[in-house]
Amino acid sequence: MMDSLPAKPPIDESSMRYPGWRAVIVCFLLATFAWGFAFYGQAVYVAEFQRLYGWPASLVATATSAFYLGGALLVVFVSDAIRAIGLKPFLLCGVGFMAAASLAISYVSSPFQLYAAYALLSFGWAGMSIGAITNTLGMYFSSRRGLAISLALNGASIGGVIGVPLMVIAIQSYGFQATMQIGTILVLTVMVPAILLGMGHPPADLQAGTVASGQPQQSSTAVRAAAFRSLPFWTISVPFALVLFSQVSFIVHQISYMDPLIGRERAALAVGLMTLAAVVGRVGLGFFIDRIDQRKASSALFVSQGLALVLMINVPTEIALIAGSFVFGLTVGNAITLPALIIQREFDPRSFGILVSLVTAINQVTYAFGPGLIGILRDLSGNYGTAFYLNVVLEFAAAAIVLIRGRAPEPVKP
Repeated sequence: MMDSLPAKPPIDESSMRYPGWRAVIVCFLLATFAWGFAFYGQAVYVAEFQRLYGWPASLVATATSAFYLGGALLVVFVSDAIRAIGLKPFLLCGVGFMAAASLAISYVSSPFQLYAAYALLSFGWAGMSIGAITNTLGMYFSSRRGLAISLALNGASIGGVIGVPLMVIAIQSYGFQATMQIGTILVLTVMVPAILLGMGHPPADLQAGTVASGQPQQSSTAVRAAAFRSLPFWTISVPFALVLFSQVSFIVHQISYMDPLIGRERAALAVGLMTLAAVVGRVGLGFFIDRIDQRKASSALFVSQGLALVLMINVPTEIALIAGSFVFGLTVGNAITLPALIIQREFDPRSFGILVSLVTAINQVTYAFGPGLIGILRDLSGNYGTAFYLNVVLEFAAAAIVLIRGRAPEPVKP
């Protein structure tokens, strides 16, 4: 009788030689450019297009909402697209769309051109942001997935800490068009070699969608259908969607709100400190997030962010606005990390990538309307303070909803 084949040695995800950590570095860079250009950069775009062309806040912010909505419709199918064309081609396509969008934004001179450029940005965002990053790292990691995602998503905060102040400084020195064109070159020269050289082949078992149970990947349609019938899924999706609605709408209008109060440079400093706080908050919480109740931690963060908004609305001084931005930022980083960590804890690991993409899409569909709605409320009321009180209400509502628990659905048989 033939001897059985030797057992495959287990993957040591903690080893620094494990290729997954190179993938974390690539995803960190992806997040840096994605959030720098497409997320935090929106605050700069809204202010610049108002300054250059006198467009109302509602017009530019509505275009931003359309961009987020388009990205939300695309991110649902990120895991399917990766399976269809492969990981490297998918990421390269995302980078290509982001670069094309950056170049197109530099030539915008009419509302039609703005919407066309933002359509390209939707594809770049879907191919480089949370859905792409979590699905990529889910192919490399199982036991260390939460840590890998947290480390990679620190790039999102770096995109704000470095990206927005540098963009504001460059615009003052070289103009808006030249700044965006320089950014286009930077995206391509950094990300294309990083993806080609840094992304190896994911482990065969994780790539095929198996985990410790040895079970194959479930049907995407079945996983989504089960999630829609699950109370825990909705008490993750809804509160984080409300919080991200509040976060995104505030961040997009932050410079426009603070510029008349403390000046453009101080407003950019507030944005930088907010995103620095996002790194501090994510890293600080990351040391013990696996040992505490993640839903209770989320609720506390939502309350603190709502109180920071109340401070910035009612005490519009330089110190209060900068301090409030820092406190607000402590939740910004964790709001994009915590949904994936809660899903990993409460749901079947085989459905991780699909559910994270689905939650991301629901969140993005919701917060897509944030910038436009806040812009409309600002135009109607004549001030941002009244408009931002909507965000305060949403923060406190989210803090209550996320504490509602239920039973996660049983794994769907393949």
